[in-house]
Order: sequence, then C-alpha cells, then structure tokens
Amino acid sequence: MKKINYILLLIMGLSIIGCSDLEEEPVGLLSPDGFFQSTEDIQIAINGALTAAIDEEIWGRKLSISLMLRSDMVKLQSTQPHRVEMDMHTITGDNEMVYDPWKRLYQGIAAANNAIAGAEDVDVDEGIKNPVTAEAYFIRAFYYFHLVRLLGDIPYIDAPIANLDDIDAASSIGLTPEAQVYEKIIADLEFAKTWLPNTQASRAIPSKAAASSYLALVYLTMAGTSDNAMFQKAFDEAKEVIDNKAIYNLDLDPDFQTLFNADKIDASIEPIFALDYNNVEAANDLYDQISPMLGLRGDEGWSVGVPTMAVYDSFEDGDYRKNVSFQTKAPSGDTEVDYTEFIPTVTVHAHADNRPYIAKYSRYPGDYARGDKRATSHNYSMIRYAEILLIAAEAGVEIGSPLALGYLNEVRGRARNGGQSTSGGYVDVTIPASAVPADLGSITVDDVLEERRIELAFECKRWYDIKRRQLGDVVFSASGYEGEKPNWNASEDYDTPIPADEISSNPNLGN
Repeated sequence: MKKINYILLLIMGLSIIGCSDLEEEPVGLLSPDGFFQSTEDIQIAINGALTAAIDEEIWGRKLSISLMLRSDMVKLQSTQPHRVEMDMHTITGDNEMVYDPWKRLYQGIAAANNAIAGAEDVDVDEGIKNPVTAEAYFIRAFYYFHLVRLLGDIPYIDAPIANLDDIDAASSIGLTPEAQVYEKIIADLEFAKTWLPNTQASRAIPSKAAASSYLALVYLTMAGTSDNAMFQKAFDEAKEVIDNKAIYNLDLDPDFQTLFNADKIDASIEPIFALDYNNVEAANDLYDQISPMLGLRGDEGWSVGVPTMAVYDSFEDGDYRKNVSFQTKAPSGDTEVDYTEFIPTVTVHAHADNRPYIAKYSRYPGDYARGDKRATSHNYSMIRYAEILLIAAEAGVEIGSPLALGYLNEVRGRARNGGQSTSGGYVDVTIPASAVPADLGSITVDDVLEERRIELAFECKRWYDIKRRQLGDVVFSASGYEGEKPNWNASEDYDTPIPADEISSNPNLGN
C-alpha cells in the first residue's frame, strides 16, 4: 500500500498505529454507512468531534500555549526548541506544536464530517434531525476557523473518504484558498444558526447564540483593517446577540473572577461556547495542562509561560481585572514573597523569577486528578458575552455607529464592580468596587483593541488580534511588552507553516 499522509488517514476516519508515513494496512474504517440509524447515533459522532478539542494537543496544552507564546503577552521561560520557535517566531514545519494540533483539528473535522454525512441516512423529520446535526456544522466551522487563522490556505474537506479506492484521488488534495475556506465556514455557521436552539443545557453544547457569535467574529476577522462591508456584517451579527441576550440567557457576569473559578463557572451566563473539563479524568491526554504551564514554579506549576513586568504594569491599578489576571504573592515558609519587588534572592523556587504570574487558571482550578494542577475542572470560554460587546464596539467604530462607545463602557463598567478574589496571593478577600477603569468619553479602534487586550488577557485571543490587525511590526519591536523579537518577519510569520511531513507525503500541500 502506498504511503498516505496523516491528514488523509484522519479524514478517512481510519484507526491506525503510527505516523504520517505509515505503510501498514489501516484498520477500523469508520464509515457513515450502516452505523447511523437515529439522532442518538449522530450525537455519538458529534461528541467525538467535540472531544478532540479538549485533547492535550489542542486546548489541553499545545495549541492554547502556542497561541499565548506567539502573542506579546506571554514570555517563554523554557529552552525547549519547539517552544522557543513559537515565542521567537522562528516556527518550522517540523515543530510538534504545529503538527500535533494540525492532526487533532483534522481528526475533529473528520468526526464532524461523519456526523453530517451519516445524518443523511437517519430517516426522521428535519425538525428533529437538523437541530442535532447543526452541532456538527458548528464544530466543523469552529475547527476550520482555527486552522484558517493559523495557516491561511489549507486543505478543506467536507465529506468522509468512503473507502480505500478513493485514496489516489484524495492523496492529491491541494490547498483551498483562504477566502473560500471562510465562505464554507460562514455557510456552516449559517446552517447552525438556523437550526440550533436558543439555549442548551450546557455552554459546552453549541447554541444559536454560539453560531451567531462566531459569525460576528468571523466577519470581524475577514474585515482585517479596512473592509467596511465585513465590519457592518460583524456589527449586525454581534448586535443581534446583544439585542437578544434575554432570549439567549446571556449577560456579563457581575464578578469577573467567576469566569475563572472552576467551582462557580457553571452558574455563569457569560460564556457563550465553552470547552468543559469538568469530570474529565486524567487519562488518554484528555485533560487540562494550561494551569501548570502558566502557574508559579514551586506552587504546583511549571512557569513555562509568564508575563513580563511591562505586561503587568500595563493594567491600571484599581482595575479588578488586574487582581484576577495576576498572582503577585506566594508563601515561602513563614513569609510571603511579593513577586513585583524583584528581590532576586527571595523566591519560592530556584527557577521562579520575581515577576507576577498568570492567575486566571491556577487560582481556582476546582477538583483535579493529578498534581501540578493538571486536569482542572475549568470551563474554558471560547467566546463569551464581553467579547461580543467588544466585537460590536470595534466594528461599530469602523462603521461610525454611535452605539460603539456604550458597548465598550459596559465592559469597563463590569471591571469596576470588584468581587470575591484575592489581593494577589491565596487568601480570598472582597475586592471593593473602584472608579477604575473610568468610562471613556470617546472611542477609537485602538481603544477597543486595548480593551480586548486587557479583558481577554491570556485567553488565547491576542495572537489572532495581532494577525488580523497586522500589528506585528509594532508589538514585536523594541517598544513592545516583551522587547524586540529580532526574527519577526511580517511577510512570513503571520502564517503557521504546514507540517513538513504532510508536504513530504503530498507535495500539493506545499504549493
């Protein structure tokens, strides 16, 4: 049997042992034919598609951490070459933080394709079947949206490869232009928006609000820096969510800390679509490692990704989000170390720098199955109501809507509430309401991008903002929060390279 690239095997739904160049006979062909008899069978495939996202190779660590390292908000404290490449923008096609998310994203797409194709065999009324199948359309769009933002032109496959006779045709697949991929993402989200219910039993199940919210973000991304028609679509879609927030059961959570408290997040109505790690056992790599990757070394963390002092200082004192986002104190025997004082001889751990650490995920991780705060109970908001307000604000500025300022100030107003958090360490205290950040009296695009940077800090959004707004030459210069990234090259570094093994197996992917 000829060599087959790994993406093709995943698209086919084949169960194999080995890597992309495997010449073994694949086994366990998963075909829609014969399996799908009911909506319950469609749901099984959908659940498999969703499970891919919480794998260690996507949101469990590799994709989420690579997105943070590529931004200007998280600095690397590690010498592992694949991480250095992400931090310094010297990414090669041999990098496991490229290849592993790639294969897992396509695995999720393959499962969604199987669900969509299999649904055609389920003989029930559309009104019963389509609300279930729409979840698969949403999930497929969700994965492709990550891929197209990361890589630009990509292979686009929207159906299972039915049998091994199709290998010759499928193995010659080429790249689909970025613009066409976006058209297909929009079509999937429109189908999902049409058929999904307004609300679901869990924010980890796609809803109509989730589809509409992602449409708004897709249009905002497509708008780049100057496409007014796309900005108008982004504004209209976001405004629809805002205007129907009661129907969708959405609003800002009054306490910003709740969004990052695994014991409270289930009761919040701010998340619109989330990846839910609750009750996921620490097995088969389906667990969360974001907390230890960012947490304080010596405090059940590894300190791989840390903010610079300039990032910490960029948050206004008195802004409650600064309390929630950063840990500045840690116990050291009978004393307490203040990590904003830069006392090099006083640390909790020999490899812990005197600098603030990221607290969003390590402070309230809930029950976890392993040490180092792995396998947390976090729900990671992929998109939440505050971001919808900021999408409407940014697009609104671009089209001249007078509503834009109010949307931005609504987000800032919540930050003034204070709430139940800590003073930078571990002891819960009530942080009182504050006058910071004050409402703005006027608004610019830069104001909204800055608000996104603060509000969505360390939520894996910043790199995508840098790319869509072409900010790299500024944020990676000597004046950036992390100082100059000498290898940054705007003509090459906005797009992630396609994995080298895939190009080796299928040269069409290198075109």
